[in-house]
Amino acid sequence: MSEYDRAAEAIEEGKLVVYPTETVYGLAADALSPAAVERVFEVKGRDRSKPVSMAVPSVPSALQHVRATERERQFMGTFLPGPVTVLCRRRERVPDELTAGQDRVGIRVPDHAVALRLCERAGTPITSTSANVSGRESARRIDDLDPEIREAATVVLGSGETDGGTESTVVDVSSGTIHRRGAMADEIEAWLERH
Repeated sequence: MSEYDRAAEAIEEGKLVVYPTETVYGLAADALSPAAVERVFEVKGRDRSKPVSMAVPSVPSALQHVRATERERQFMGTFLPGPVTVLCRRRERVPDELTAGQDRVGIRVPDHAVALRLCERAGTPITSTSANVSGRESARRIDDLDPEIREAATVVLGSGETDGGTESTVVDVSSGTIHRRGAMADEIEAWLERH
């Protein structure tokens, strides 16, 4: 069984997987399973009022889980895959646990071969949150992972050091608001001003 098969199976069983992205290492669980999402919050010690984004393998797969406006679709077509999280109106199947009860969910299509392959294999959206205990430094290498995270993960997919180290930029295209400035923030700002 390949590493990816083991990881996909773990996600299907509600377990956690660590995976690299183009920014930092991420912590994956089945984003549509309230219990699996709850486990992510627990392991990270994350405040339940802070939503977690979800990663999918492509923009068309994202559109199965959100109701995107024309402008949001154009933005996604321009910036995804990439180090960007787009906030869109969620569909009913996206659980409250993921979005902290809000009507929008962060969508991420990582620009990283390992992350994309995991998204494809998982067959469900996966959580897209940094693989660290909240308040601690994000991990760019397997060796940097917090012991609590390493212990909680059933599978750790490693591929050396991540490229970025800067977290994704979080943007609400509908209101033209950048909630977190990260990678490509200047280009995103310019796009929002033009469109």
